[in-house]
Amino acid sequence: MKKILSFLIVILMLSAFGGRANSQDTGVQMLAAYSQKPVSQNSLWVGTFQLVWNEFQDNIVKGPVKFKNYKSELANLLDKQEFKKSMISEDSYYVTYGETNLALKKRIEDAIMSKFGEKSDLLDKIDWTNPNNAYLFYAMLVKNFDFDKRFDNIGKSKFGMDKKQVDYFGVKKTSGSDLYDGVRVLFYNNPFDYAVSITSKNDEVLLYRTNSNKKYNELYKTLEKKSSKFRGNKAFVRGDVLKVPYMSIKQEVSYDELCGKEILNTDRLYIDKALQTVDFNMNNKGVKLKSEAIMSIMKMSLAPQVNDKGRNFFFNDTFVLFMREKGKSAPYFALRVKSMADFEYKGEVY
Repeated sequence: MKKILSFLIVILMLSAFGGRANSQDTGVQMLAAYSQKPVSQNSLWVGTFQLVWNEFQDNIVKGPVKFKNYKSELANLLDKQEFKKSMISEDSYYVTYGETNLALKKRIEDAIMSKFGEKSDLLDKIDWTNPNNAYLFYAMLVKNFDFDKRFDNIGKSKFGMDKKQVDYFGVKKTSGSDLYDGVRVLFYNNPFDYAVSITSKNDEVLLYRTNSNKKYNELYKTLEKKSSKFRGNKAFVRGDVLKVPYMSIKQEVSYDELCGKEILNTDRLYIDKALQTVDFNMNNKGVKLKSEAIMSIMKMSLAPQVNDKGRNFFFNDTFVLFMREKGKSAPYFALRVKSMADFEYKGEVY
């Protein structure tokens, strides 16, 4: 009985704080807000849903989003707008809103095909002919980039306590020195506390080895603080080794906590659907990221539904990954990996 109660409590916590994933999803908790506290050991955040929330908050509510007779911690976090369009290049995202009708659907489909060559996984989940439709908010974020260097395939080995071995890429002791320029050491405090940056033309992948499961905004501040204080060698040099797992994840989530409640200071509007997707793939050549978010707004007229031996930068146990554009102060993507079982790589190993 105690085990059953414990299981039910975990399920309730995941629904309340992380968004409920559909039945085909993995155990990765997709967070809507950057400063949201993860419940799951494996989690990720991408700024797409925050973009649609910002548009709704700025253009319709024109203030904090408050619900009638209901307090939402998640809405309060989203109201802080910790991620904005100014934090990512314009060619990497598309965001729009309008009255919910088929003309808007066509406009969105044409725009994302023209800009990204992509189709939507979410638009067909909306009832475009419902008489209670009011507004629809939509965003897509796409990042496809190659690393400055194509890293070596390291082969298979264990990750943390996982039984199944996974593929790794990186820099071996026998790798060519030209690969060193593709890695920048952020800090190396000891064999359990270190971080590196893998560079590309406009973006960088930050890898931080830590067991902490704090909020992403806190982890990122810690990473930056440790990087600024580190006085050791920030160059990747002979003897240093880099080991990063090939990773893939494709997932959809519904933020049910935000749905079905009347929104104050509006004409009796409520959120009918709040959906987000992520499709992330990282290999030795680079990264492919696609994320969508959609928020359907309806009227309430009907009931709502360092050392001499070299340093080992092994990301083969719990770690956090951030992605940001060069010169930007905040990331647009983050994830935490406790178990690679949820991030099994689906692509080709070169």
